[in-house]
Amino acid sequence: MTTLTDEDVVRIRRRSHVAIISGQALSGVGMGATFSAGALLATQLSGSPAWSGTSVTLSTLGAAAAAIPLARLAQRSGRSPALATGSGFAALGAVVGIVATAAGLFPLFLVAMGLLGVGTAVNLQSRFAATDLSEPASRGRDLSVVVWSTTLGAVLGPNLIGPGDEFGQSVGLPPLSGVFFFALAAQLVAIAVYLVVLRPDPLRTALRLGVERGTTDDESGVEDRSGVITGILTLALSHATMASVMAMTPVHLVEHGATLQIVGLTISLHVAGMYALSPLWGVLSDRFGRSPVIVLGQGMLLAALLMTAFGAEHSGWVLAGLIFLGLGWSAATVAASGLVADSADPLHRTVVQGRADLSMSLAGGIGAASAGVVLAAIGYAGLSLVAMALVAVVLVSLVLRVARRPRVVESGQV
Repeated sequence: MTTLTDEDVVRIRRRSHVAIISGQALSGVGMGATFSAGALLATQLSGSPAWSGTSVTLSTLGAAAAAIPLARLAQRSGRSPALATGSGFAALGAVVGIVATAAGLFPLFLVAMGLLGVGTAVNLQSRFAATDLSEPASRGRDLSVVVWSTTLGAVLGPNLIGPGDEFGQSVGLPPLSGVFFFALAAQLVAIAVYLVVLRPDPLRTALRLGVERGTTDDESGVEDRSGVITGILTLALSHATMASVMAMTPVHLVEHGATLQIVGLTISLHVAGMYALSPLWGVLSDRFGRSPVIVLGQGMLLAALLMTAFGAEHSGWVLAGLIFLGLGWSAATVAASGLVADSADPLHRTVVQGRADLSMSLAGGIGAASAGVVLAAIGYAGLSLVAMALVAVVLVSLVLRVARRPRVVESGQV
């Protein structure tokens, strides 16, 4: 086996990025369509709107359950089999969804949503996969471009509900169930991309490169623990902040007389804020550091919560707040993901990344689930004020990290 040259590494990196971004976009389209119809299908199959939130809950649990196993599979066998396996479970979920809706079985539908949630775990792992062969100076940019590619699925996916419904009913399926066909097709193509195009495997190539250049042994066990903790905490709490307020915004707007068009516009602009500027945050975090961009993200989250708290009775302020909520989440997520990738022990980085994804999924699920209780108790403005506590915890963790860092450097435990 010949030694890898710098030109080989650049070529493999570019090919890997094309494969990862393509798979991410494909998966996002199918998942976006399915999850958008999930609440409606849950109500339809259960016969009660009280069960409408279970589709999101099960998909979140599916993503959380798959995070560590997929990370360990990547550590053992490489990114290609890990991402393809996750997409395979999501494809199986689409098949189960078709059967469940055709047979009118609500419990089986919940199983389908859990399996489809594994696709979300694949999307989360993909952003880290993009950094396997990255230079430290461009790690944030590479990661953020993969996050940005989610925009295609987030924007196009929900618009496939209508065509999917028409197709499903044309082959004799119940209303809305046709969206599972889009998810199935997208996941099957994504599997092919991961298995065929994602070669050579970027993670295995990175490990081989470390052995060839003598850096593996030197880097083993070198971990910035405070960086890992701060990064994971930022990912989890920023996601919980975003998910809790975003999940309750449509309910709040409708209760205050907003039209469905206003609700749709608000959520669409929020989603655009989540993904559209992610490359900018990646470049900024590479240039100025992860912590300053995390602080910027928390500042935008705080601004968003102030708008939704004190402007809760005005749809214009709520819309502006949701845009800033998406922007703040994006900046914090990109920078914190970069911090985790920078800080983890290189030989165990994928497992640490899996823990970050697990924490993020669980926090988002808990945030969205508890938001309804908080909304009922103290209203939308109160929910926004409570969410500020999560922002405060992230900022305190950053201050403590900076305060401890000189002592960590002096002790040689960077």
